[in-house]
Amino acid sequence: MATVNKNLSDYDKTTIPNANKFRFGIVVSEWNDTITEGLYQGAYDALIENGALPSNIIRWDVPGSFELIYGSKKMQQQMVNAVIAIGCVIQGETKHFDFVCEGVTQGIKDLNVMNETPVIFCVLTDNTMQQSIDRSGGKHGNKGTEAAIAAIKMAELRKNS
Repeated sequence: MATVNKNLSDYDKTTIPNANKFRFGIVVSEWNDTITEGLYQGAYDALIENGALPSNIIRWDVPGSFELIYGSKKMQQQMVNAVIAIGCVIQGETKHFDFVCEGVTQGIKDLNVMNETPVIFCVLTDNTMQQSIDRSGGKHGNKGTEAAIAAIKMAELRKNS
């Protein structure tokens, strides 16, 4: 498991660009909202901690993880420097999990290939609710924090390239 012996919230602040000149879009799935709200809070807090202004953080909610693709595409058009797509898909008894995970992964990949604004993949795809809890502010830290740091770094890369 990739998160064993790694806290998703750990990062070296001295290596992170100041985010005060960047605008960020965060698209949050309402499905599994106890998890996605934790991921959002981790992302928001990390952006603020690294200089982002609250007025430069736009949040949109979408019904589920599959809708993150469309929401992120529309958010790319809002003059933001990076988008964070936040969702949570938990394995169930049917193949629905596989289809949603594959579709969201490919859709967000496509947005990164087709457009100039980076979209950060912050979608948990866990086998159990406990695994999601552990990665949204629990014992493994917060994947939202990790996504925010990636968004800052990618916004800086875009600015400098």
